[in-house]
Amino acid sequence: MGTVNQLLQQSGFANLTWGNLVMFIIAGTLIYLAIVKKYEPLLLIPIGFGTILANLPLADLGSYGNGIIALIYKQGIRTELLPPIIFLGIGVLTDFRPLLGRPMTFLLGAAAQLGIFVAAIGAAYLFGFSYREAASIGIIGGADGPTSIFITSQLAPHLLGPIAVAAYSYMALVPIIQPPILRLLTTKKERYIDMPQTKPVSKTAVILFPIITGIVAALGVPSSAPLIGMLMFGNLIRECGVTERLRKTAGGALIDIVTIFLGLVVGATMDSLHFLNLKTLMILILGILAFAFSTAGGILFAKLVNLFMPGSKKINPCIGAAGVSAVPMAARVVQKFVSDNTDGTVNPLMPAMGPNVAGVIGSAVAAGVFLTLLG
Repeated sequence: MGTVNQLLQQSGFANLTWGNLVMFIIAGTLIYLAIVKKYEPLLLIPIGFGTILANLPLADLGSYGNGIIALIYKQGIRTELLPPIIFLGIGVLTDFRPLLGRPMTFLLGAAAQLGIFVAAIGAAYLFGFSYREAASIGIIGGADGPTSIFITSQLAPHLLGPIAVAAYSYMALVPIIQPPILRLLTTKKERYIDMPQTKPVSKTAVILFPIITGIVAALGVPSSAPLIGMLMFGNLIRECGVTERLRKTAGGALIDIVTIFLGLVVGATMDSLHFLNLKTLMILILGILAFAFSTAGGILFAKLVNLFMPGSKKINPCIGAAGVSAVPMAARVVQKFVSDNTDGTVNPLMPAMGPNVAGVIGSAVAAGVFLTLLG
């Protein structure tokens, strides 16, 4: 009997805390949203299961421990390895032709980073976070999970769990968050603005774009080079037409493998000790504000541009909301919102893809600026 009691005392059951149980509920919620609601399942399922692993008492499966998950965290996140590889895959999967066909939409993507700076300033001066923590929180406004992980792992690794969960959760909730803001900031007349198709973009242009953009961005903000460089390398693989095997690998098996590891490790940072505190609640509040301001920034900048454009050249301001870098979900949300509000007569999916892919570059550059100033 003494042996049985000893085994029970040393089991995980005997060491469960209320915090572990709360985290199990949070993990179950993430997995439910992924499976039933189909919200970012490729990310939320690994994150949710990683959260379960991190909260198994005595199992040593958290990112801050000494087990196998901690090894992946130290070698994959703290060394800045995994997020740039995700950007390589994103580059392969991204078509920059809508942006090249309408260079003006690059400015919409830049304006849609407004929430990053609003949230960072608010976190520092209203909520009392340090500048490094505030910068990491602000990046949530870019709606770019890998970028959030990349900058947080360097500036505020102790906040990686709540920041990553906020970034990916709000990305998944784009269809819920953005329509009310679109409805509030645009008029019925503006929603009916139909933007003509752009001229075809030449093969030379799509090949030169990743090369030139990679060089210019890395020279201008060297700290952004790991993300921008890999993004543009991936896009070059996509567009050059002579590296089909590399394109399939980077855009398929490689990005899938890295996504599994990244999701598990991020989830495993969410042990009850690091996650259940007031800072997490403040981060979630700041994250939604960052996302809202980014959406509004793109819309309002498009409306400002229209003040100086002739009638035939006006931009449908709704596409500014796609400037957050949740690709291609934000563009699809804009397209559905406009189509539903115009009885299907206006469908701005391709125009919305311009600021959408520009937002990927914009959030990476913003992260580079923060790293330059605070790293």
